[in-house]
Amino acid sequence: MTRCLVVDDDREIREALQEFLQRFGMTVSTAADGAEMRRLMTVGSFDVVVLDLMLPDESGLTLCQWVQSHCATPVLMLTAQGDPISRVLGLEMGADDYLGKPFEPRELVARIHAVLRRLKKGEQHADAARRRTVTFEGWQFDRVLRQLKSPDAVVVLLSNAEFRLLSAFVDRPERVLSRDQLIDLTRAPGVEVNDRSIDLAVSRLRQKLGDSPREPRLIRTMRGEGYLFDVKVQA
Repeated sequence: MTRCLVVDDDREIREALQEFLQRFGMTVSTAADGAEMRRLMTVGSFDVVVLDLMLPDESGLTLCQWVQSHCATPVLMLTAQGDPISRVLGLEMGADDYLGKPFEPRELVARIHAVLRRLKKGEQHADAARRRTVTFEGWQFDRVLRQLKSPDAVVVLLSNAEFRLLSAFVDRPERVLSRDQLIDLTRAPGVEVNDRSIDLAVSRLRQKLGDSPREPRLIRTMRGEGYLFDVKVQA
């Protein structure tokens, strides 16, 4: 459930927005000024702040900067000053969107959802970037360059099947994966994957990782269950 904080000195607007946003499944708190906003954000957390530009005790622009420096919660500026200069100032101060009064409440809901979608996509991209290169047992695996580097800094070439298999393992370390799961995780257009091809890829990958075929330590065979990538993986 989206947690929203509405900050506006107009009581009727606060109450109307609270009632309307709650219809869309949001949990809504309200504040009449900057001091109350700071207090609420200090004791609780929110997914988005709808912030009026003109407040009795403090500028909404200053409060927007405070939010960005303290918790980076998305801010949607809500103000009667809809001129281009005010919009530019708000965005430059860190606002994620800007909506001038008067406005359609349904548009506010749509803009809140859009801000949260952009935030989620940004987090996903950041997570993907962090996990581009992963390390385990001294090995480095760069999934963009499709490069595996040994603890001695020697580049080990991987076939497409080995690359897909290792990608599946590093995404799910310390979990037993059945052959059926590995087949689904390593499918590729025009490539047939079956139990036999999974076993062959595991055998070749073990060899390249220097894993003992008789007593493998990294890729363990779990009899009757599948395979376990028994390592700690770090992004």
